[in-house]
Amino acid sequence: MPLPSRAVWVAGLVVVLVIDATQGPLTLWSLIHRVFPSCSARVRVAIVGSGLAGLSAAVDLVEAGHAVDLYEARPFMGGKVGSWVDEGGNHIEMGLHVFFFNYANLFALMRKVGAIENLLPKQHTHLFVNKGGDLRELDFRFPIGAPFNGLKAFFTTPQLGWIDKLRNALALGTSPIVRGLVDYEGAMRTIRALDAVSFQDWFVGHGGSPESIRRMWNPIAYALGFIDCEAISARCMLTIFMMFAAKTEASKLNLLKGSPHRWLTGPILNYIEERGGTLHLRHRVKQVNFRDGDAPEVTGLLLGTPDGDVVAEADAYLAACDVPGIQKLLPEDWRRFPQFEAIHRLEAVPVATVQLRYDGWVTELGEEHEAQRRDLASPTGLNNLLYTADADFSCFADLALASPEDYRKEGQGSLLQCVLTPGDPWIPKSVDEIVAHTDQQVRDLFPSARSLTLTWSNVVKLAQSLYREAPGMEPYRPDQRTPVSNFFLAGSYTRQDYIDSMEGATMSGHLAAAAILDQPARLATNAAVA
Repeated sequence: MPLPSRAVWVAGLVVVLVIDATQGPLTLWSLIHRVFPSCSARVRVAIVGSGLAGLSAAVDLVEAGHAVDLYEARPFMGGKVGSWVDEGGNHIEMGLHVFFFNYANLFALMRKVGAIENLLPKQHTHLFVNKGGDLRELDFRFPIGAPFNGLKAFFTTPQLGWIDKLRNALALGTSPIVRGLVDYEGAMRTIRALDAVSFQDWFVGHGGSPESIRRMWNPIAYALGFIDCEAISARCMLTIFMMFAAKTEASKLNLLKGSPHRWLTGPILNYIEERGGTLHLRHRVKQVNFRDGDAPEVTGLLLGTPDGDVVAEADAYLAACDVPGIQKLLPEDWRRFPQFEAIHRLEAVPVATVQLRYDGWVTELGEEHEAQRRDLASPTGLNNLLYTADADFSCFADLALASPEDYRKEGQGSLLQCVLTPGDPWIPKSVDEIVAHTDQQVRDLFPSARSLTLTWSNVVKLAQSLYREAPGMEPYRPDQRTPVSNFFLAGSYTRQDYIDSMEGATMSGHLAAAAILDQPARLATNAAVA
């Protein structure tokens, strides 16, 4: 709709000022929304952070016709899905990123920006590699769909003995997931109420076995949240189970064709830039400038840039950070607000991601396949996400097979990407120590590949990564709106009905954009996933 006339604007503002005279000063931002919430006035939004939370919020905002500037401290975008190319032409990323089909909001975003075809679907089975090349499956392939395919997978997996499978069945059969088959929202209310309990305590208390925890659930928990079942909340794990059980395809997984900056965040940024948004790399927030009082208001961001300090001004400000980022960003004076003080109760967990390249195909099992293992022109092996309970990396993949566009190199073999969890012991260790240890564990898992030579390696250590989804932490996750009228929050740690993940980050970005626009949030559900 066209902007109102000057006379209408003045009259409206006078009315609001009179009505709110006893409630303190109002910002121009709040005045605009209170008087003409549906008007097409173009506002400026400054977004701190270029991960999926900031990018998804930016998409919604530029689509609504607003001016968006994204400020990123690093020399590359993407946050926890960031990636780059080193001097040797090797593609490096912050971690191993797996795309489940229950990522309804992320998939919808990828469809919108033309990136959905950049996903490579894998077989509908989760593979556990035990020491000595012993391969066991959690196989979701079943003619009858959800939830029966999931029940079949958990009740028949050879990763567990029969007693453990029966106890698995007892625990899952008495879980809120059963209620969710007929009453999804009711089941989710029950699951949310289990935040104060660890998954291990809940599972064992409902008849599950400690061996099931050790051999199957711990590797899954490590892969999802970088902590084990004793440290992760029942709400977190059961939420995942609910979403997997809701739709047959939900537990299917995909990997990108290659690096995220080419196949995921790159297309999203192109979409934003085509609609007037701008990304500023190497722009670190040094200070949040604000007008204090009963109703504080941000007036600008002091940014350190390659060209010196500058002040960025906007109508609204969105902090799309991770936990350590937002804790550093928030002014100390704001800790008087309970929402901001609660953020300082949250913790982040460390993780180390190791890349190992070999002169052959590591995951081709069996001594009889030596010729295939050495045939660099014919890639072979396990093309899927892999779990293990017998190594310090809970999950891994051969990216030369799974994401070949950027990770397969002519004349080279496997490129294993291994996630070391828990990461705490590895952060202080040297790169050489980490590489040697991980390489040895790879050879223990795949004895037939012991003759291969390690030709290249890389380690990315993050002392603080995902927020710790420990029991009792849910109340400290903040809403996207804050006590500061023109300051908003996004990030997978903020309040949304999923875990700290790519899907959670995307959801938080949509929720934050809706809060900025003062509109109802429209989130996709699993029903939207095809």
